[in-house]
Amino acid sequence: MIFNMGERLKRRLKAAEGYLTLEMPDQALHELAEISDPGDAAFRWHVLRGEALRAKQDYHHALESFQTAHELQPEDLEVLLGMAWCFKRIGQVDQSIEVMRLAYHAHPEVPVVLYNLACYYSLALDKEQALSWLGRALRMHQDFGKMIPDESDFDPLRDDVDFQHLLELSIKH
Repeated sequence: MIFNMGERLKRRLKAAEGYLTLEMPDQALHELAEISDPGDAAFRWHVLRGEALRAKQDYHHALESFQTAHELQPEDLEVLLGMAWCFKRIGQVDQSIEVMRLAYHAHPEVPVVLYNLACYYSLALDKEQALSWLGRALRMHQDFGKMIPDESDFDPLRDDVDFQHLLELSIKH
């Protein structure tokens, strides 16, 4: 019977993951709700729940799930990115920056962490930090240069001469 419970848990988690892939967050949440005790799979359960709630734009509740997952695995990059995303969308950009700094300390080699820091600093109107992180992100991964023109997070810097210069440099390389 215990084996059956374990298999059922795995199937429900896998189904929730599949529904998220298909952009069906309500169905994913239904599968997760059928799990009364995720046991050793609590981390994965909270991450999947956070992702489903984020997809439904329920950022406060998504954040709660991501924060619980963060307590279980403090350096998990997916969780840190999810938390920062949610903090931004509820208007707590300073918290997004704090979370991404944690991500940077755990994952300094991951260019998206640096890019996200640049985005959040731009939104916080900290030009110096935004340009510094953006320059570093571009040196690590030049393809980010293609994303910048459409990235609304950089709107506060869009007309800044230094930002435009950095953008021109990224296009040339």
